[in-house]
Amino acid sequence: MTETTKISDLPDFDLAEHLKTDEDVANYLTLILEENDPAELAHALGVIARARGMTEVARASGLTREALYKALRPSAQPRFDTIARVCGALGVQLVARPVHG
Repeated sequence: MTETTKISDLPDFDLAEHLKTDEDVANYLTLILEENDPAELAHALGVIARARGMTEVARASGLTREALYKALRPSAQPRFDTIARVCGALGVQLVARPVHG
């Protein structure tokens, strides 16, 4: 007989725990940018900020922790200025490349 596991018994998965290197962060952001979803980008930057330490990212970006949490929640639509400041604080840059059909 097969043993069943309840979903509530499974451990929570937190992607922030797996973003250990700059390459991990860059690969994750690249995948998110390919989705072309601004809300998902805000959420992803929030995940990366948690992985790097929200307080440190807030300080480096010139935002308060509260403003950072608010700007990077999944339903947020942050201004480009905020995205640029957070990317700078995280040590990443958004790169444009031609789309080939």
